[in-house]
Amino acid sequence: MVLDDLGSSLRSTLNDLRGKSRISEEDVDEVVREIQRSLIQADVDIALVQDLSDSIRNRALDEEPPAGTSPRDWVLRIVYEELVGLLGESTELPLENQTILLAGLYGSGKTTTAAKIAWWFSKKGLRPAIIQTDTDRPGAYDQAKQMAENAEVDFYGDPDAEDPVEIAREGLAATEDAEVRIVDTAGRDALNRELVDQIEDIEAAADPDRNLLVLDAAMGQSAKNQAQEFEESIGIDGVVITKLDGTAKGGGALAAVDQTDSTIAFLGTGETVKDIERFEPSGFVSRLLGMGDLEQLAERVERAMAETQEEADDWEPEDILEGSFTLRDMRKQMNAMNRMGPLDQVMDMIPGMGGGLMDQLPDDAMDITEERMRDFDVIMDSMTEEELENPRVVGASRTGRIARGSGKPEERVRELLEQHRMMERTIKQFQGMGDADMERMMQQMQQGGGPGMGGPGGPGMGGGGGGPFGD
Repeated sequence: MVLDDLGSSLRSTLNDLRGKSRISEEDVDEVVREIQRSLIQADVDIALVQDLSDSIRNRALDEEPPAGTSPRDWVLRIVYEELVGLLGESTELPLENQTILLAGLYGSGKTTTAAKIAWWFSKKGLRPAIIQTDTDRPGAYDQAKQMAENAEVDFYGDPDAEDPVEIAREGLAATEDAEVRIVDTAGRDALNRELVDQIEDIEAAADPDRNLLVLDAAMGQSAKNQAQEFEESIGIDGVVITKLDGTAKGGGALAAVDQTDSTIAFLGTGETVKDIERFEPSGFVSRLLGMGDLEQLAERVERAMAETQEEADDWEPEDILEGSFTLRDMRKQMNAMNRMGPLDQVMDMIPGMGGGLMDQLPDDAMDITEERMRDFDVIMDSMTEEELENPRVVGASRTGRIARGSGKPEERVRELLEQHRMMERTIKQFQGMGDADMERMMQQMQQGGGPGMGGPGGPGMGGGGGGPFGD
């Protein structure tokens, strides 16, 4: 994820305070220096870094922590609150009928963003449509149409038309049944009079409720100037920052936008239509500091559940607590996880599972895990009905046959069977539990123990902290 180095560095510095009964001025200075270094490396404006670090230092030394709060937790809370304050508020974006106009320069990712925003609204229960008005860029129509199909939303465009304003008018008429209409506009290498005039004409025809500016995260601090220029020219109500999955300058873009009169609406975190997040400063900073983001995690779970509703009609998680746990059950759990997105992003959202724990893993650990899950899926395609229902029948000869049929090594087949056995053992711990037992176990897990995610060494990695600012 973008800003990985920033988050890792901040967490490492704060963890140095663990176990201390009081914090000295030297401790605070060390934390502040590390924060300054980390933010500057993330391309945040130096003057802004200085103001932020001064505020953190003064609060850490002058304010009294609440009774029972450790020095590390107190400084963590101060850093959290100051970073949230730095990033400002999220753009107001109600779930109601509206027209949204997207503006931005070439290469900012407007067309992809249009599909992502449409997909996001569709998952909120609204019917969106994309109107493509870019007549300048070759392939703009084809790309927009394909992205709309990927997002499974309505689309309007005219590859033979030359007047973007007329396309906007006709598109609005053709999509009048849509609840959210997203108008994608052309870009230029730089903001010039021609681009401003065109967007103003489209805006007059579309009469949008909101103008969103799409900015590439790689712009860093220069995002501030571009946001100001667009604001002065056409007026913007919010910003979408794209490509946050592949740049170290994301911190500069995030902070720079807030230094204008703008707010941030969405973050683009990948290449597919699903790789979009509603920007919420508190959750973003919480994830950055390794404290998780339960709101974003809940949204992903909700999406995954909606996409697997057809399967859910025939299968409920409670079923496996009452009967046997088959490879089919395991596959359904894997599919649900896949629909939630990349494992590293999901792990970052779980309190106690992201942050410091993720820092200890090799850089390619999540890629390897995702590769194993894909291999498991292929292997199960090569199994018989009997083997899927009762994997205990798979011995040496069947392992060899399954490996040949799937094109995967026998070792990977054995890994699948072992993973299933571990999950089955964990599930059996829950069988026969009453409500009181379950509640007691959940309390233990919240306090830092109990069964967790399965791994090769045992039933799982337990626990997590006792709250958003817990150790």
